[in-house]
Amino acid sequence: MIELIGLTKRYGDAAVVDDVSFTVPARTMTVIVGTSGSGKSTLIRMINRLVEPTSGTVRIDGRDTATVPVHELRRAIGYAIQNHGLFPHRTVAQNIATVPVLLGWDAKRIAARVETLLDLFQLDPKDFAGRYPHELSGGQQQRIGVARALAAEPNILLMDEPFGALDPVIRAKAQEDLKAIQKRLGTTIILVTHDMEEAILLGDRIAVMDGGRLVQHGTPADLLTHPATDFVETLIGTGDRPFRLLSLEAVESAVEPGAADGPAISAGRTQRDALAELIWTGRDALPVTDADGRPLGRVTLAGLIARGGRPS
Repeated sequence: MIELIGLTKRYGDAAVVDDVSFTVPARTMTVIVGTSGSGKSTLIRMINRLVEPTSGTVRIDGRDTATVPVHELRRAIGYAIQNHGLFPHRTVAQNIATVPVLLGWDAKRIAARVETLLDLFQLDPKDFAGRYPHELSGGQQQRIGVARALAAEPNILLMDEPFGALDPVIRAKAQEDLKAIQKRLGTTIILVTHDMEEAILLGDRIAVMDGGRLVQHGTPADLLTHPATDFVETLIGTGDRPFRLLSLEAVESAVEPGAADGPAISAGRTQRDALAELIWTGRDALPVTDADGRPLGRVTLAGLIARGGRPS
């Protein structure tokens, strides 16, 4: 658990972060969203003390981080940034091994961890371990940046606009990868973005920053149905807000009895995915299967439209 209590950062008379308090439960993902200059990047840098707070407290599992030596704190918290920060003169394996080497891990343990992470990110160790960053695509560099942040098995991962430099197709894949890896590893993640769509897709909770202050903190559904301020309302948008709620619910809760023709959709996908597939393929219904491919029923275009259009 991470607790931010009255966290403030001032530069002269200007409060870049102003009295921010909220809690991040263990093994969840909280996304901090806001416009440029809202204080969101400064806020997460106070968690690993890249920026020292002017006042306030950060507690991790009840321990005040101000009492922890800075080098110990930073080595225990993964940190991934937009441009990956890979060392250009080091191989992929050497980049991933950066923190384990600093921690004094033995060579065998480091090699095993590098191989595990490359496999996790679907990068063949035989093909990628010896490459240099300039030999990788942007999406591959992003994966290596996150792998390096996870190398020392941290319980906490801080991510500052990690997908901002990626094109939309690669970015969507990177987001899905992160969700799957977070679920698999149980890492507590705090991610900064300016993109509300990304926040809704990834966050168990969303913290909205404006002018250095926290203006709303809650689940994606809370923000979509009850925006606290005009600023939050603007970030969310009004036109398709009801349909965005479909991205928060799985297909399994919209299954209807009956059969349908054509390729099936998994019950674990979102209702928004199903709606997009129906519209894209021009069908009125999709068969739905469970994780083992067993048929469960169908999901219909009419049913999803009714769900998306229902009053909040």
